[in-house]
Amino acid sequence: MPQHPGRFEGRTALVTGSSRGLGLLIARRLAERGCRVLLCARDSSGLARAEHRLRATGAEVASLPCDVTDDDAPHDLLAAVHDHFGPLDILVNNAGIIQVGPLEALHEDDFRQAMETMLFAPLRLTLAALPDLRTSTAGTLVTVSSVGGRIAAPHLLPYAAAKFASAGLSQGLRAELAGTGVSVTTVLPGLMRTGSHTAARFHGRPGAEYGWFAAAASLPLLSMDAERAARAIVRAAENRRPELVLTPAAKLAVRLQGVAPATTTRILGLVARTLPGPGARPQHGVSGTEAAGRSALPPVVTVLGDRAGRRFGEPHPGH
Repeated sequence: MPQHPGRFEGRTALVTGSSRGLGLLIARRLAERGCRVLLCARDSSGLARAEHRLRATGAEVASLPCDVTDDDAPHDLLAAVHDHFGPLDILVNNAGIIQVGPLEALHEDDFRQAMETMLFAPLRLTLAALPDLRTSTAGTLVTVSSVGGRIAAPHLLPYAAAKFASAGLSQGLRAELAGTGVSVTTVLPGLMRTGSHTAARFHGRPGAEYGWFAAAASLPLLSMDAERAARAIVRAAENRRPELVLTPAAKLAVRLQGVAPATTTRILGLVARTLPGPGARPQHGVSGTEAAGRSALPPVVTVLGDRAGRRFGEPHPGH
């Protein structure tokens, strides 16, 4: 793979979902590579803190509180980029939501919300950004999908459905934009230690669902250091890689799915049987911080994930 050192130097980037977690780390890494960066997220106070943190490192950044699912979001974001920095060179579609629970506890609106956030919002923003990206000599589009966009893990069905769609959109865009100069990179991460278990929403039996998800998102053998992931993502985008799969577990799962899809399906079915049932009265939309208080999971299990969450701007689980 040819290297492109400094290809992002002096360029302008927009990163959605960048007030915390992986989005914040990608924005920081882009700034370290010489980019001017516009941050975007719904949480205005978290966004202000993120902007302050990056400015303190010498980064040239600005921010715009914005819900990417709003119809006006693409216009507002591109206008902010132009006002602060000029034409856009790099778009990172990272904003996402995680809903955890069995199918019986989910509503149709959960799927619609996931699709709006992780498919239609990136689509609208990409279409709005393409005129800038086509005229840039470093036009780059990055879609942060998930290994869940290749393998639909149980109890994450709205998330997996939306990530399948976003991965397909990104791969299709790379083909459609071939020869235009716009590079498209699809990122398929596994679990990363960002504190995402505190930002997820839990359904069914929230405490029990939090227990397995928080443990998986915090333990070293199952999850990846998010700073290392951000470096790998920016490096892949700078080198125009078509796809990046992150974490050893995700790479193994993708390979298994490719060579033995029936076996993979049977394994997922067995996993589903070990996960919590919906309960007699399934609950809906419980926050991660509240679900943590209902969980029997020993706090020591999530130490690494909680520590990462405090570093990268996630809410603290409080138990």
